[in-house]
Amino acid sequence: MIPYGRQSIDEDDITVVVDTLKSSWLTQGPAVPAFEKSLTQFCGAEHAVAVNSATSALHLACLALGVQKNDIVWTSPNSFVASANCAIYCGATVDFVDIESDTGNISVNALDAKLAQAKKQGTLPKALIPVHFAGQSCNMKAIATLAKKYNFYVIEDASHAIGGKYCERPVGSCQYSDITVFSFHPVKIITTMEGGAALTNNDELARQMQLMRSHGVTANQEEMTEEPHGPWYYQQVQLGFNYRMNDVEAALGKSQLVKLEQFVKQRNELASFYNDAFKRQDKISPLKVMPDCYSSYHLYVIRGTGLSSDSHKAAIETLREKGIFAHVHYIPIHLQPFYQTLGFKKGDYPHAEQYYERAITLPLYPSLTKEEAQYVVDTTVDIVNRLSR
Repeated sequence: MIPYGRQSIDEDDITVVVDTLKSSWLTQGPAVPAFEKSLTQFCGAEHAVAVNSATSALHLACLALGVQKNDIVWTSPNSFVASANCAIYCGATVDFVDIESDTGNISVNALDAKLAQAKKQGTLPKALIPVHFAGQSCNMKAIATLAKKYNFYVIEDASHAIGGKYCERPVGSCQYSDITVFSFHPVKIITTMEGGAALTNNDELARQMQLMRSHGVTANQEEMTEEPHGPWYYQQVQLGFNYRMNDVEAALGKSQLVKLEQFVKQRNELASFYNDAFKRQDKISPLKVMPDCYSSYHLYVIRGTGLSSDSHKAAIETLREKGIFAHVHYIPIHLQPFYQTLGFKKGDYPHAEQYYERAITLPLYPSLTKEEAQYVVDTTVDIVNRLSR
């Protein structure tokens, strides 16, 4: 079976992991700050806070920005549930902004219209979480302009997008946002096994996230309420969580980061191969990458424009029968049973729903061979054309 995604681990990665396992530090040692420093250098941000998952990073980002009960947070319905759950963890209310069908990203036009209406109703969001779907940045300049106009925070959910660029700058520079979040799950661009990070250019936001990732506990005397009892002394100065990344994961991440640009280059080459193969197909439409974006291509998604709901399902099942693990990213969050209990329903975000009924994620990862990619193309074209109206 050809998977839709796969990690790329080499002997250098294995060596640094083994060396860390043999070292004096498996956690809370030097590897995490070293990885964080490499992230800031690569992305051009002031601070990186490494944690045990991108979900944890999203939660800490919301908390650091003061998201709490009675606040409202908006995000994209075309994402994994963590993009919305993180606000609910803080007691906030979640709402969504529909997407652009051609990119899968939040629609700036829909956002602008929704903000204007929310201002009239007194329901403006405290924060927006735009999701860089499949590795392509959202239109962050326009979003930043709206954030300034309507006074809300911006958390970039760039779980798919490390190694990508927007307007010639690395995703993660936080030029147009308060915080950017990355994921290092094995199917992402680089991996730490599990893990994530939050990047920011704000010193206080970084300090808050660093404190909260480790129980809200500090050994820094300047943050304490009384003199230390001795060299062992620490204080819990606020409620935090056990969200730390360990040294083994961080060592792997630092090793992977060295190869990030090559990984993204290979993904773009494979995406170009797919694009060239599909451009003559009138029933297959790949997602577009906008001119000011360099996608990291975490995912390669096509839309079967002639498929119905039933034939869409049949196409994916048949691709899997043929040894290609086609998938769908994502089930719109507002259609999940939990979110329907909050009042969301089918029809609320029609572009996200229409996209979901046609989207097919095809295999894309650096070690995918051209022969495998050609098989994916030939098989996909045959199946989609046979099942299309």
